[in-house]
Amino acid sequence: MATDTSPRVAIGPVPDALLDSAVLRGGGLISPIDTADALIWAGSPETFPSELPASVRWVQLPSAGIEDWFDSGVIPKDTEITWTSAAGAFSASVAEHALMLLLAGVRHLPAHIEARTWRQFEFFPKIGTLRGSTVAIIGAGGIGRALIPMLAAQGADSIAVNRSGSPVPGAISTYPASRMDEIYSRADHFVIAAPATPATRHLVGRAQLAAMQPHSWVINVARGSLVDTGALVEAIESEQIGGAGLDVTDPEPLPDGHPLWDLTNAIITPHDSNPPGVRPAAFADHVSKNVTRFAKGEALAALVDPVAGY
Repeated sequence: MATDTSPRVAIGPVPDALLDSAVLRGGGLISPIDTADALIWAGSPETFPSELPASVRWVQLPSAGIEDWFDSGVIPKDTEITWTSAAGAFSASVAEHALMLLLAGVRHLPAHIEARTWRQFEFFPKIGTLRGSTVAIIGAGGIGRALIPMLAAQGADSIAVNRSGSPVPGAISTYPASRMDEIYSRADHFVIAAPATPATRHLVGRAQLAAMQPHSWVINVARGSLVDTGALVEAIESEQIGGAGLDVTDPEPLPDGHPLWDLTNAIITPHDSNPPGVRPAAFADHVSKNVTRFAKGEALAALVDPVAGY
């Protein structure tokens, strides 16, 4: 319940009844930006205010991936404002999509969909299962935490990779990013869910693909730049790996005529793992929880590191 001492929260760039309700539910007061303690921004970097009032201490951004906000200069490295992204808000939807891509690949679904005749014995050698397999999640943040129990329900173990190496609940082991090369000999399949930064460009390249197994599937639900597209095409064409499920590509959109379109064991979805229909309610829930934390002086969820760039 909001009181006179509750934080004053502005919403932009336009009024939004769903976000109004989220702020009030979280214990905040709707306020003009000129007198606000916090700003919930549902627009793009291009429409973000060039200057913020001195009263604003926290800004909530609408997306999980925030490289565009850094590229456009919205978030300075020396900022005194606390910034949060929407990381974690859409985790369940993206994790569900990752599982769908992985299951479709392992079960050889694209070839079945393409078939126009009964090809049972031809398909048998290539059809696998997640049961008894090990899946490495590279960048095991919110998406990874949502995906691990989904994989467990399929009988698959998870290995987590994160920046610190701090244990991730449900994973059989967690590796720090500095030891990531050790996972390739331990896992059957790989889900990419790490943030896009200059340091993570081509995180999965020729060397990593060469270390995978012939049945391995690579699933990317993060950003296309994390995977070397040319090396991936070569690995799929040569049957060095089993295939790839990509909700993001480099370049993006993937142009007509690109070699990936012609590979049966490459599944491409047009960056729709977080479809528009589920975003508003999920973002509003994230906002409500962060307003509650802000009002109580607690640590906010999905804090942005201005120096690290994510």
